[in-house]
Amino acid sequence: MILAAGRGERAGSPHEIPKQYRLLGKKPIIYHAVNCFLQHPAITTIVLVIHPEDRQICQQALGKFKERLIIVEGGSTRQISTLHGLQALKKFNPQYVHIHDGARPFIENKLLDNIHNTITPQAGVLPVLPVSDTLKRVNHQHVLETISRTHLYSAQTPQCFPFESILAAHKQAKKVCKEDFTDDCAIAEWFGLPMRTIPGDPHNIKITWHKDFDTAHLYLQKKMQMFPDIRTGNGYDVHSFEEGDFLILCGIKIPFHKKLNGHSDADVALHALTDALLATRGAGDIGTHFPPSDPQWKNVSSEFFLRHALGLLKKAGGHIANVDITIIAENPQIGPYRHAMIENLMTILAITPDRISIKATTNEKLGFIGRGEGIAALATASVLYPGEFPQ
Repeated sequence: MILAAGRGERAGSPHEIPKQYRLLGKKPIIYHAVNCFLQHPAITTIVLVIHPEDRQICQQALGKFKERLIIVEGGSTRQISTLHGLQALKKFNPQYVHIHDGARPFIENKLLDNIHNTITPQAGVLPVLPVSDTLKRVNHQHVLETISRTHLYSAQTPQCFPFESILAAHKQAKKVCKEDFTDDCAIAEWFGLPMRTIPGDPHNIKITWHKDFDTAHLYLQKKMQMFPDIRTGNGYDVHSFEEGDFLILCGIKIPFHKKLNGHSDADVALHALTDALLATRGAGDIGTHFPPSDPQWKNVSSEFFLRHALGLLKKAGGHIANVDITIIAENPQIGPYRHAMIENLMTILAITPDRISIKATTNEKLGFIGRGEGIAALATASVLYPGEFPQ
């Protein structure tokens, strides 16, 4: 759950748009935050809590992700907004929930992995950083004392909780009109839910003040100046025909007087694309992960194989730059189904249509394809991985 219902007036003039929708680089801050979670394979559902007046600006900022987000209107306080979001999540019966501040745009996979490896049904997880500044207690511009930094840490988000426990905590706080909590960990503490700490990320800054924008812009520029680690993989697959009444290509059912012979659904195009994605990780091929000798993969949809490869890619922080598929067949005609194929891949890969190319060609009556004995597919994928290219 990502909280983005605040007005953020400390970050700038009250006449400006809320800070979470201001641009950081070429994208709004909230775009960066949402995209970080969408790219992690362990995240299954995202609820975005927004201000009731922000639906239009939210659509402008996150329209690309609209099919993957559940939009919920927040309340007059952060605490009420969080409860609204938790109630919206309940129907999905989640085991755990991240609660994240939408003004933190830089969440790394490493931090999310650490949270997932630490969370248990008995305790929540809180990322923290040790306090480095000397702390003073002040009254009316007079220093009263210096506070020891021992055991003092600053809290970050995302904070992760067993779902039912944190929902119960928020409901109880509402019931007794307890409204002075500054984060969800504080509610968990009050409710009696143990919290475990893990090291936070110094780059996981919260944009609160106007000067924080400068810090965020500098960090983003530094990330963009790295020479990107772009990897390209190829995949090739071929299947013969057998008697049938349809075949499947790129996940789309195409009526035909034959079908493709294979252990799974024989989607030759998705098989080639799966191999191309696996190649960018040096992770073998589809047969390595799903041996045709294993009966559990009999008649399985090839989308399952593709999503497996996509999960490996995302776990490594990979972002697909583009995919290119060439289907080689005398028949059936691919053109009438090309748009549906692209739309299906858009949904699976979470990329825009300008990053997907699907082409078809014949083999000019040559070879087994020319004789109408089967179909082949060639796929190429380019994937951007985090970090600098190794020197």
